Amino acid sequence: MAKFFIVFLASALCFTTLLHFAAADADDLDRFHIKGSVYCDTCRVQFMTRLSKVLEGAKVKLECKARENQTVTLTKEAVTDKDGKYEMVVMGDHEEEVCEIILVESPDAECGEVNNQEFLRNAARISLTANDGIVSNEVRTINPLGFMRKTPLADCPQVFKELGIVPDVIF
Repeated sequence: MAKFFIVFLASALCFTTLLHFAAADADDLDRFHIKGSVYCDTCRVQFMTRLSKVLEGAKVKLECKARENQTVTLTKEAVTDKDGKYEMVVMGDHEEEVCEIILVESPDAECGEVNNQEFLRNAARISLTANDGIVSNEVRTINPLGFMRKTPLADCPQVFKELGIVPDVIF
């Protein structure tokens, strides 16, 4: 009798767990937390160096467009905190759209240039669907995006030397 009770209890537990997953709100799979950061590219090399600084108060925009006709289907803005980080929550599945985080505005007058060359655009594509093979369908972490300083800092050549690179920048 005790074995029957234990098997019954274990079966009931498994069944209720299965029901819980089956009854989960579908919106749970369509809620995305986007996290990223914005910095000032003080050496104009399009990656962070020890001289880069984070930007508080920078504006970024999420923009999703339909693949077929490029119609904007979603826009949302965020502002960076004191650590240069931003977060936003997006609802809904956007599998059939191209979504990007785009730099909008820099709070620093000296560091406000955006590289508009198509292959070097200051934007990051983001997948906003649970049907993409990404293990976590909740958090999407974006690579840091940088506004360029109008002129590189005087210490940049030393940083390049430390990194062992020869930049395509004239000082």
